[in-house]
Amino acid sequence: MRTERFVKSLARGFARLLAVLCLAAMFTPAQAQAEAARDRFNAGGYFRIMTRPDFQGGDGKLGYWNLYGRLLNEGPWGTLALKLDLVQNAVKSDPYATVVAQIEGGSFQNTDVNMGSLGVFALTRLYIEAGNIFTPDLVFQIGTLEKRFGDLGLYDMWPAEIFADTVGLSARYDTKHVEVLLGVGDAGFATRKGDYSTILSMGGTLKFKLGGHLEIGVGGQFRYEPEVSGNKNAPYVTPGVAYEDFRRREVVSNWFDAHPGMDFIHDNLPQSTSSTSYKVIGYVGFGNLGPLKWNNLFVNYLRSHPLNFYTESYGGTDYTVYIKELTDERHQVNLGNEMQLTLVPGWLDATWSILFGYHFDNDNEIAPDDFNRTYISTVLRLQAYVTKVVHVLAETSLAREKSHNGNLYRQHFDSVFANTHGLADSRGFEIGDSDTRDTWQLKAGIVLNPNGRGIFNRPSLRLLYGLQYSSQNQAWGNAFSDSLDQYNIFSGTERHWHSVIAIEAEAWF
Repeated sequence: MRTERFVKSLARGFARLLAVLCLAAMFTPAQAQAEAARDRFNAGGYFRIMTRPDFQGGDGKLGYWNLYGRLLNEGPWGTLALKLDLVQNAVKSDPYATVVAQIEGGSFQNTDVNMGSLGVFALTRLYIEAGNIFTPDLVFQIGTLEKRFGDLGLYDMWPAEIFADTVGLSARYDTKHVEVLLGVGDAGFATRKGDYSTILSMGGTLKFKLGGHLEIGVGGQFRYEPEVSGNKNAPYVTPGVAYEDFRRREVVSNWFDAHPGMDFIHDNLPQSTSSTSYKVIGYVGFGNLGPLKWNNLFVNYLRSHPLNFYTESYGGTDYTVYIKELTDERHQVNLGNEMQLTLVPGWLDATWSILFGYHFDNDNEIAPDDFNRTYISTVLRLQAYVTKVVHVLAETSLAREKSHNGNLYRQHFDSVFANTHGLADSRGFEIGDSDTRDTWQLKAGIVLNPNGRGIFNRPSLRLLYGLQYSSQNQAWGNAFSDSLDQYNIFSGTERHWHSVIAIEAEAWF
């Protein structure tokens, strides 16, 4: 009996000890272990998917591009960002290393012509970020180097952006009041694709953060493509090429007309050279002042990187024409501002954006194109909150695009015959009867925001109606026939108004 009582007493004591150890494990070591071994992997992203019935023969977009606001002018899009901690830091100042990858593209099943093909998606960002190695707040990045000061949300544009084309190394020193970034790398593949040649890219940014009410940033990027004699993908110049012949793709035929019996390849050898381009950006952000939530002002000035060559066929032979000197004077000035306002707290918010661009090509004084134009646009979005979840959205935009070199836009279906002063010119460069395109859009509808109030709060489920008027005829994606041939079975159409119905979902996750 005493042995039995001893065994029972020992069992009860062991049970009590085990219970104490379990409680201790629950309340002490497990918490410490959870803090030290946090998840190494996480994922996030963005998507928008929609259907837009269009009873006027369009492709489901209200207009041509985001100059009229991104809403109803963009197609489907998906982004998946993946992050893996290679080295975790127990405290913020300890060294760490992280790898980041981003996959994105614009197609989902049954939403567009690509039918969700993974071939239109790409791994657009991949880099390793390592911080606090030499000193706290110093972060190194190896891989893609894209850097933005912010974005114009209504336009889905990033005027203050550098290194979007660069793979290399950057160092960022980021403190409470100042951020400094320096980077260097190669932009050759992004610029030349399969005709790769090295393009050295270098630059940086400087941003001051002043008390949560004001931010000021500047930055720049310089690109240099070296002269490499003998490399067919390096910069060259074919001597004596007139710009008009280049635009008509008649360089070779006109050369043979002027030099009968000579050989274009051996008697017109290209001359090696180098290429440069650059971009300067600026940013001012301020807010948290009464009804003004925040205001972003972005500006950039850039000189586009020149093209290298193209191919002309003549007499059954392909000839390469090198055009660095004909495409190295393409400049842009772009300015964008976006203001977020609380008009009636808890009931009505507004976002107002303005976008201006002045693009000029000093090599081209004869042909209208997108390198010689001025545009200005404004977009105003109002969002009223019927309840925390049910919102009413209304947005309007007005834009003007003006060509510097003559008529670029067709106001009528038969205006291909009417160039300057209404005169037909079969050898002219103009393709329309107006140098100006004016566009107005209106979008309105119901928005369901499960996450609550806010114009940029997501997810959003939207039922919208969009209406556009443009001075250009048929100013949206469509399959209308432009032929004026007498045997064309599809008659010409005159349409300046366009409307779509949209059912959309958009979310960050």
